[in-house]
Amino acid sequence: MIKSIIKRDGSIVEFNPEKIYQAIEKALLATNEDPALARKIGDEVITEIVQKFGTFKPNVEDIQDIVEQTLIKNGKFNTARAYIVYRQLRTEIRNKKAILGVKDHLKLSLNSLRVLSERYLLQDSKGKPVESPAEMFRRVAKSIAAVDANYNEDPKKAEEDFYRVMADLEFLPNSPTLMNAGCPLGQLSACFVLPIEDSLVSIFETLKNTALIHQSGGGTGFSFSRIRPKGDMVRSTMGIASGPLSFMKIFDCATEVIKQGGKRRGANMGILSINHPDILDFIRAKEKEGELKNFNISVAVTDEFMNRAINNQGYDLINPRTNKPVRNINARDVFDMIVFNAWKTGDPGMIFIDEINRRNPTPELGNIESTNPCGEVPLLPYESCNLGSINLARMFVDGRFSYEKLKKTIEIAIHFLDNVIDANKYPLPEIEKMTKGNRKIGLGVMGFADCLIKMGIPYDSDEALNFADELASFIQNEARRFSRILGERRGSFPNIEKSIFKNSQPMRNATVTSIAPTGSISLIADTSSGIEPLFSVGYLRNVLDTTIVVVNPIFEEIARSKGFYSPDLISEIVREGSLKRIKGIPDDIKRIFPIAHEIMPEIHLKMQAVFQKYVDNAVSKTINLPEDATLEQTRAAFLLAHKLRCKGITIYRYKSKRSQVLEFGDIEFLKSCGGGVCEI
Repeated sequence: MIKSIIKRDGSIVEFNPEKIYQAIEKALLATNEDPALARKIGDEVITEIVQKFGTFKPNVEDIQDIVEQTLIKNGKFNTARAYIVYRQLRTEIRNKKAILGVKDHLKLSLNSLRVLSERYLLQDSKGKPVESPAEMFRRVAKSIAAVDANYNEDPKKAEEDFYRVMADLEFLPNSPTLMNAGCPLGQLSACFVLPIEDSLVSIFETLKNTALIHQSGGGTGFSFSRIRPKGDMVRSTMGIASGPLSFMKIFDCATEVIKQGGKRRGANMGILSINHPDILDFIRAKEKEGELKNFNISVAVTDEFMNRAINNQGYDLINPRTNKPVRNINARDVFDMIVFNAWKTGDPGMIFIDEINRRNPTPELGNIESTNPCGEVPLLPYESCNLGSINLARMFVDGRFSYEKLKKTIEIAIHFLDNVIDANKYPLPEIEKMTKGNRKIGLGVMGFADCLIKMGIPYDSDEALNFADELASFIQNEARRFSRILGERRGSFPNIEKSIFKNSQPMRNATVTSIAPTGSISLIADTSSGIEPLFSVGYLRNVLDTTIVVVNPIFEEIARSKGFYSPDLISEIVREGSLKRIKGIPDDIKRIFPIAHEIMPEIHLKMQAVFQKYVDNAVSKTINLPEDATLEQTRAAFLLAHKLRCKGITIYRYKSKRSQVLEFGDIEFLKSCGGGVCEI
């Protein structure tokens, strides 16, 4: 019997007959043949291998040749042809991967590998990767697991758990952890909020700290609400204040410079109180495309303001230097200005600051005034947060969604994220003190849309909302349960007596859940981002100054198995952005693949609100609007977000910016790829 085989890279591994059976079964399924034949044909393949090679070691290509020949002998000509095409495709992909100079033992997608090689894998002085994805995951797992020794726990088991969930793409931490764990820099957090007081010393000290954070791969959020308004008096110089917007432009310029040498582009959130005298200028700050391009901006609105806007009443603008009213203006006019600019450019968003502070887990430490760049983590000044996301598309066992597998993954993920707090090298002592005092973590999800598709549930359905409610509740309860277990083993977070948990059981972390956008890590995991619906079944994504074609792998698998896949079909999908008008796709398949712009805004918001109900931090969710969406639809979305007790809202009307991260396909671009799918 054959005991080992030679892989393409020359390494020798144990012979596993199950892989032959699985390959034949997939080929039979893809050509609408009976998969039960896989065992019979597989047995014939194995017999032929033994007869031909005896005690010698065959290589992978030899075995695949025999699979082809055996399929033909059994009269499965279509299956053999499909198997040959698949081998050719895999050869092309391996050749493209070789061009990247990365060894891929995990069989990641080409797009995933490109993102990893450009941004995450350690590189030599010439920019060539010096580690494989598997080695990166091992580096991260080893570094984070080493923390267990501080608590008299054995790091070896944790290292294997951490490595497995990352290598299997079941859980991934935020980008700085993948980039920096086990490296000299060692800064592992994604999110920071820094304070800005009303003085040049404070403003430029914060600017310096921002530069250090951006250089390490983190993002920053600020409230500019304490800065005196434009035209106000400056007593020390008897001059005139330039206002918060002038300083935001300085922060934006510095971010632009620093991103040239950092590992990824710096990102900022700029927030201004609805009561600030410069609020009208702030709302219009991004009217001209290219202004403040390294900032997301949001208006911090109160319940009182929303009520006054609804009732068409006035409200006061208050000078933060004197804390006195300077002007009374109509709230509805200001609200409508926010709506118009969001419709026109995508900015500003809103954060509902009263709702955020009603759910502030450490109220005795102060009010929250700002969030991280994408809004999913409201933080106190000098706090940071470590994020990670579970890939829901990988939480299936034998074709069914498994809460048991999800539970085990949650436990590993919470353990991992808590360890990150101790493994982290903080850019400032103030950040280390606040972060370790509250030990906030944010476990979220990605692949939610893919998960629904695998379950046959349309995103825009009551069934999807019900599943989201059940799912989010389960994740929150299990994450808190395991945080309590860690609290019993390792101690509660130090500021627990100033928190909402002061009279309850031990709790290791002040927050445990957050829904992040998962932009890059969802590309690595080859799954849909966050809790977003599919932007399109196939689309162009602008990442790392490169355009890549992204095709939903579940759709591709279904199309192949049901016999309607073709490169021309994928090109048409990328151009159209929707399955609705494309012929040759069954209606039941179209129904489970709605795209973001086909889903009504209220469904987007209801989905955000369902998750927010069970999330400690906040939910990053874009309310996608079609290009022809009206101002009234936009207005209704903002009002509904407040009514549903969301912590914030971001809307984006397709093509409201000339340059956008996700786009339907450009015909000329696709032609340049040879008329079919171009996977760059």
